Amino acid sequence: MISRLSKPRYFCSDAPRPWLFVGLGNPGDKYKGTRHNVGFEMIDVFSQSQGIAMNRVHCKAVFGQGMSKCFVDGVPVLLAKPQTYMNLSGESTGPLAAYYKLPLSRVLVIHDELNLPGGVLRLNPNGGHGSHSGLKSVFYNFRGNREFPRLRIGIGRPPGQMDPKAYLLQKFNATAQGRIDAALQEGVDILKLLLSNGLDESARRFNTEQKYKHLRLDTTIT
Repeated sequence: MISRLSKPRYFCSDAPRPWLFVGLGNPGDKYKGTRHNVGFEMIDVFSQSQGIAMNRVHCKAVFGQGMSKCFVDGVPVLLAKPQTYMNLSGESTGPLAAYYKLPLSRVLVIHDELNLPGGVLRLNPNGGHGSHSGLKSVFYNFRGNREFPRLRIGIGRPPGQMDPKAYLLQKFNATAQGRIDAALQEGVDILKLLLSNGLDESARRFNTEQKYKHLRLDTTIT
C-alpha cells in the first residue's frame, strides 16, 4: 500500500548527506516493460536489493527512503519514480531536490539512452539532454543547470526508418529483456559503488568496464 508523506522526515544529523536517485518513466501498466521505462526498472531493482520500500507518494513521485547497506556507516538514500509522465519529470524531480535541500551534484537521474547500444551503461557527472523529453523537463525545473549526474541505460537505435517515439514505447522481446535485466544488475553494482566511493571514482571505474561491452552485443535490441 502506498501512503502519502505528510511531513519531512530527516536523517540523523551526523549521517552523510543523502543521495537522491530519480528513475524516469511513465506510470501505469500500459508502459510497463517499455524501453522508455528502464529508469523506473532500475529504481525497482535497486530498492529491492537494498530493502527500501517504495510505499509513499511525495512530490508527485512514488517514493522510498532508507539507509544503504553497501556502506559501513550507512548512506541515506532517497528513491523516486515521478508519476507526472515522462515529459513532465522535472515537476517532481525539482521539488524533491528542493525539499531535501540537496545540491544537484547529489541528484542522480536514471534514464533510457538511444545513443548507447542496448544493455550498455554510462555514468556521467553532467551533460546535455540529447533531446530526451524527460531530461528536458528536469533541465527546465533546475533552471537550465546541467550539473547533475545521470546513469544512462542504453536501449539502442530504432531499426530502419522506424519512428523513435514508437520505438521508445515498445516492449522488449525476451532476448532483449534478458540483456536489460543483466544491465540493471550491473546498475545496482554501480549505484552501490557510487554511494561508497563517490561519483568521480565510480564513473572512472565503471565506464572503463563498460567501454567495450557493445562489442559483445548487437548494436540494437528489439
